[in-house]
Amino acid sequence: MADAISVQDLSKHYGSLRAVDSVSFSIKEGEIFGLLGPNGAGKTTLISMLVTMRRPSSGRALVNGFDIARQPDEVRKSIGIVFQDPSLDDELTAMENLEIHAALYAVPKQERQKRIGEMLKLVGLEKHAKSTVKTFSGGMKRRLEIARGLVHNPKVLFLDEPTIGLDPQTRAGIWDYIKKLNAGEKITIILTTHYMDEADSVCSTVAIIDNGKIIAADRPENLKNGLGGDIISIKCRHGEGCEKQLQQLAWVKKAVSHDSFIDVSVEKGEEKIPKILILMEKKGIAVESVSLRKPSLDDVFLHFTGRTIREQEADPKDAFRRRRMAWGHRR
Repeated sequence: MADAISVQDLSKHYGSLRAVDSVSFSIKEGEIFGLLGPNGAGKTTLISMLVTMRRPSSGRALVNGFDIARQPDEVRKSIGIVFQDPSLDDELTAMENLEIHAALYAVPKQERQKRIGEMLKLVGLEKHAKSTVKTFSGGMKRRLEIARGLVHNPKVLFLDEPTIGLDPQTRAGIWDYIKKLNAGEKITIILTTHYMDEADSVCSTVAIIDNGKIIAADRPENLKNGLGGDIISIKCRHGEGCEKQLQQLAWVKKAVSHDSFIDVSVEKGEEKIPKILILMEKKGIAVESVSLRKPSLDDVFLHFTGRTIREQEADPKDAFRRRRMAWGHRR
């Protein structure tokens, strides 16, 4: 299977800030590829280069075989984009929004109505074709934006945080539509998100990006299996002493502190919990809570970065600086 996207050492610098730092990866045709990471990690900057909105500082990328720096017009004609921020005209109907987009992309007039009808049906909005967009819910607007991104029949669809700001039920519905269009339209999809659980269930391949670098990329199950076994999450009254004791155990693969908890990677976690409790009791360390679970993509992120996405979002200084620099230098 051929590559829909090929990226080699792609970088974007703003002075001393490396928003994207020597990133390399490839995406096969027909894949749903997820770029996962916190706000300010470089996801949107990377997407902006791939869709030719920003020129790279260095490196090379091909989208549908076209060079993003040398053949930007060909790249744009072959892709669809759903931006993070809303971009529909609220005063127009759903059909009118799609008609304008189809005309801009030179979809033949005799094909437009058929294609628009197909896309509205795909996202479940065929009964609202003549309704003005200002009457739509947030989820309906997002589905219409996805339909608009597909109306000119692109080979690759870019989705930048497609479910941000939506309630859990609506988010689940959007992901269902994304999976359906991937299967029905045979289209390659690249999306950015910081919802790890959703990407786990939707994406065939994920790449975790942090501070402008891709720190891990593989199928979700392979990334989780790479941690091995189970995750025991422990909260102790004296966290530092607890972590020190755990790190000294030969059968503990890794112990990482976060949010006042310590996550321990082990095999056969149900057998290890009693041993941990006995050890802490001997050392006079009070255990306030303990739980057992299988690894998730959140655990993968924690494993590679030493922190959770929630912690990074709670301390937005670095993310704010990165976003301010990126928006202040948009070209």
